[in-house]
Amino acid sequence: MPAGRMTAWERVQLARHPARPYSLDYILHLAPDFEELRGDRMTGDDPALVAGVGTWRGRTTMFFGQQKGRALADRVARSFGMMHPQGYRKAVRLAHQAAKFKFPIVSLIDTPGAYPGTTAEEDGIASAIGIAIREWFHIRVPVIAAIVGEGGSGGALGMAVADRVLMMENSIYSVAAPEAAAAIVWRDQAHKAEAAEQLHLTAPDLEELEIIDEVIEEPPGGAHTDFQASARRLDDAIHRHLQAVADHDRPRILENRRRRFLHVGHLHDHRALPRAVPSR
Repeated sequence: MPAGRMTAWERVQLARHPARPYSLDYILHLAPDFEELRGDRMTGDDPALVAGVGTWRGRTTMFFGQQKGRALADRVARSFGMMHPQGYRKAVRLAHQAAKFKFPIVSLIDTPGAYPGTTAEEDGIASAIGIAIREWFHIRVPVIAAIVGEGGSGGALGMAVADRVLMMENSIYSVAAPEAAAAIVWRDQAHKAEAAEQLHLTAPDLEELEIIDEVIEEPPGGAHTDFQASARRLDDAIHRHLQAVADHDRPRILENRRRRFLHVGHLHDHRALPRAVPSR
């Protein structure tokens, strides 16, 4: 089916495709000399977030990537890309390091959401995400975020406060997974496809709503069909948007970032989006 005619649920399935490139695949393409940095300097490291420095287009860059893991053991070790509080604290620590040394930041998003287990709750996952969101507004270097797979809820937003937010064509970004939304609204996950439409979670929808800045085209069939082409397109898009903000002075970077997120939710044409009505 041509990409322009795909349903929201079909895009959800592509965003979750097991062969889809993950954040670390893209990072190693962008910066083959990438050196991973670990630890939050408080309680430990979170393997769900890959972070470190590498040389990208001739300059040292700080990279973040939510990493799901490919094999089952790796997926389990990385909590399927769902970050713990240690991950958000690690991100804040390294973002401030990047600002200190004037390294630009690239953040790749691919997570169903933050880790929902009791250990994360006990360690303060909600406050860790809140602090991360707040701190991103104080990072005085250019930050480009790109959603490359799933962008789920606060788990994604905690890593996506940026000067520009991009999305791969078949990625998704929403307040909740379609299954969760269907269970809440209809009390039945069988309505997941309908929920996906109502959530307006696709890249074209979010570009139209001015929540993201660009949709990055994928090869026919999805990013997994041609990783090299997908990586080149992501590389070019990130570079183009970074160049657009690279010459801004630090106060202007922070003010524009703040204004960008205050703008989210404003519908200039005042159209009414369709509302989900629970089935009786």
